[in-house]
Amino acid sequence: MHLAYPVVLAALLFSVGVYGVLARRNAILVLMSVELMLNAVNLNLVAFDVWLRDTLHAGQALTLFTITIAAAEIGLGLAIVLLVYRHRGSSDIDRLTALADPERPERPTQPGPAADDEKAEATA
Repeated sequence: MHLAYPVVLAALLFSVGVYGVLARRNAILVLMSVELMLNAVNLNLVAFDVWLRDTLHAGQALTLFTITIAAAEIGLGLAIVLLVYRHRGSSDIDRLTALADPERPERPTQPGPAADDEKAEATA
């Protein structure tokens, strides 16, 4: 088998994944598109490993690492999307400009002398 077949297939899969990331608004579809891009990379790794006849099978080992990282990414990503959906009622990426709770006031990020002076003035 020629090397061109899996490389062209991987390029098509990667292109569809990039289109999905750029064009979709639903967070779950964006995560699925990222998975599609990672699978295209895995296909290239295995194809070049077979073509080069590597005795250590480095391409297949890297594919296992990529699959592990992809599984962790999809698990955390889906957990975050579900929490955002429960809290906001939508998983639309365009509406998620700020992840802060809109009802809570802003707090200072670094407690320092200025924040302590404001507390002292408020209690006086």
